[in-house]
Amino acid sequence: MWDVQEAGAAVLAREGTPLPERVLRSIEATRTALKGPITTPVGSGFRSVNVALRQELDLFAAVRPALSLPGVPSRHSSVDLVVIRENTEDLYAGIEFEMGSEGLGRLRSVLRQLAGFDIRDDAGVTIKPISVSGTRRIVRFAFDFARRNGRRAITVGHKANIMRFSDGVFLFTAGAEAQFYDDVWFEEMQVDELALHLAFEPESFDLLLLPNLYGDIISDLCAGLVGGLGLAPGANLGWEYAVFEAVHGSAPDIAGKGLANPVAMILSAAMMLDHLSERLAAGAIRSAVTAVLAAGEVRTRDLGGSSTTLEVARSVADAAREELARGGGVR
Repeated sequence: MWDVQEAGAAVLAREGTPLPERVLRSIEATRTALKGPITTPVGSGFRSVNVALRQELDLFAAVRPALSLPGVPSRHSSVDLVVIRENTEDLYAGIEFEMGSEGLGRLRSVLRQLAGFDIRDDAGVTIKPISVSGTRRIVRFAFDFARRNGRRAITVGHKANIMRFSDGVFLFTAGAEAQFYDDVWFEEMQVDELALHLAFEPESFDLLLLPNLYGDIISDLCAGLVGGLGLAPGANLGWEYAVFEAVHGSAPDIAGKGLANPVAMILSAAMMLDHLSERLAAGAIRSAVTAVLAAGEVRTRDLGGSSTTLEVARSVADAAREELARGGGVR
């Protein structure tokens, strides 16, 4: 049974907030959610609903697979990697000071007194906290994920050469924890160099571990390597709760027009079923997506077709039912 809850711009006028308390209470009750793209109105004074959900539910790990799929035109044909992104710290922690605000004025004075830093009076400021404790748990999560899923190597992306006291904490903590996982190869790479190598040889990577901001950017890059954001599923996981969603954000300009590719959302649902130990159903969905894409007859405009969102979804659903009727899927 589904418990459907509305959030985002659609409920702001009605309830005075884009993230009503009932949404959080519902996820706390079910412990698992499948979330559609949510729009937070720009200039509304509210922080991003996505960021708020991750922080309120302590969904500290974002898991974003990038896998080459048959029938999808791409420069690279054998990509199979996973991006794991720390989800609660870094520049997305939401610690910001508005240009010209009293709070920023006081911060400027304190920084000048403490360290001689002079921030221009026409600047806005965002703080970048990265902690040992926050890093340690995402590193342990990543290594445990690698072991459970047959991943052989972890590459940590960073800019510790520039941001020694934030990215430096992430890199040092990751290296310290890696000593306890000698069955998984560990390497570090500056994130700009990582982006370059991904563009040329993504097949050489297995699992990428990144702080929040880099993880957001690099996971979108990886989606582009396998056909676009319309094919990229994701999960936000904590010790208690799990929220599954497509990697792509909202697109209000095409909402309700039947143009969006539903595959990312469908594959996110398969990840949710895996999480719930419904592996047969999850496998049937993945097999169905593979079959529909390989056939090439039903696909949305972003993949060169003319089918609607609903037509693709129905084709995948029909193929999944056939797969289950044959006893297919992966247990």
